[in-house]
Amino acid sequence: MKIVMTDIGGFPGFDLETDIAQESGFEFACLNTREEEAIIEGARDADGLVVVYAQITEKVIASLDRCKIIVRTGIGYNNIDVEAATRKGIMIANVPDYCAGEVADHAMALLLSLARKVTFLTGQVRKGKWSFLEAKPIPRLSETTLGLYGCGNIAQGVARRAQAFDIAVVGFDPYLPDAAFDRSGIKRVGSLQELYAASDFISLHAPLTPETRHVIDRDALRRMKKTAVIVNTARGPLIDHDALLEALQQGVIAGAALDVTEEEPPVFPLPLAALDQVLITPHVAYYSESSEPELRAKAVREVIRTLTEGKPKFWVNAPKK
Repeated sequence: MKIVMTDIGGFPGFDLETDIAQESGFEFACLNTREEEAIIEGARDADGLVVVYAQITEKVIASLDRCKIIVRTGIGYNNIDVEAATRKGIMIANVPDYCAGEVADHAMALLLSLARKVTFLTGQVRKGKWSFLEAKPIPRLSETTLGLYGCGNIAQGVARRAQAFDIAVVGFDPYLPDAAFDRSGIKRVGSLQELYAASDFISLHAPLTPETRHVIDRDALRRMKKTAVIVNTARGPLIDHDALLEALQQGVIAGAALDVTEEEPPVFPLPLAALDQVLITPHVAYYSESSEPELRAKAVREVIRTLTEGKPKFWVNAPKK
C-alpha cells in the first residue's frame, strides 16, 4: 500500500516519514506541493494521505479513488474538506497529542510578557529610557483571573501554569464534562458573556469551525474589561482582526498577544504589529526541537495504524454513536 505526503510545510525534509513507512512495508512518496492539480495527479493511487498545509478540497477528495485515511500533520484540520471526505467514506485524523506542553508554555509566556510589560519596557531601555512609569498599570497576578475559551488538554496545561502564579482560572467549554473542570481546578462559567466579565486575561483554545470563526468580534470586545488582554495560540480567524485593531486603538481592551493571524503569512506591514500593547509571534507555539519530529512520526504512524488496524486513534469524522 502507498502513503503520499502532499507537502512538507516548514519541515527540513521527509526522510523521517519515508523511513517509518518503509520499515512498516509501505511505499512512500512526497509530492512537496500545495497545488491542487499536482495533488490530484500525484495522489490518485494513495491508500493514505499525509497533509501539512495543502488545501484538500472537494475536488481533490473526489479524485482519491483508493484513499481510506487523510491525516493532518497538526491539531487543526480546517484545510481539509471534512464533509466531502465523510461523504466519500474517507476517514480524517489529526495529531492532537504532540505539543500540548509547548503551546501551553507559549501562551503563558505571552500572557506574562504582556502583563509585566516585558517587551514594551525592553524597547524603552533600548531607546535610552530608564523608567517604569510609562508601563503603568501593571497588575498583581495573584489578584487577576484568566478566562479560557475551550478547556481541552492545552487549556488545562495553561491553567496549571497560571495557577502556579496564583492566578484564578475560569473557563467556558460547552463540550467538556464537569469532571474535567473539577480535575483541573478550572471554575466553569455558563456563557461567553460571563467569561468576558470575569477575565483579566482571555486565552483562546478552540478549533476553527463555523461556530468559532470570529467568536471574538466587536460585540465580544465591548463586553470585556478595559484592562483585558487576549492571548491566541489556537487559530487566527477566531478573532476578527479588524475589530481587534479598532478596539486596541480606541482603548476598548488593553492588549493582545497573538501566535496566529487571520491570514498566514500575513500581509506586511501588519497594522497590529505596530501597536506597543500587541505581541505577535509567527505561529511558533507548537515548536520545539522535540515536538517537530514527534509530530511528523505520529502523523505517518496514524496512517499506518488505520491501514493495518482499520481506524485511527484520533478519528475526526467518526460516526456518531
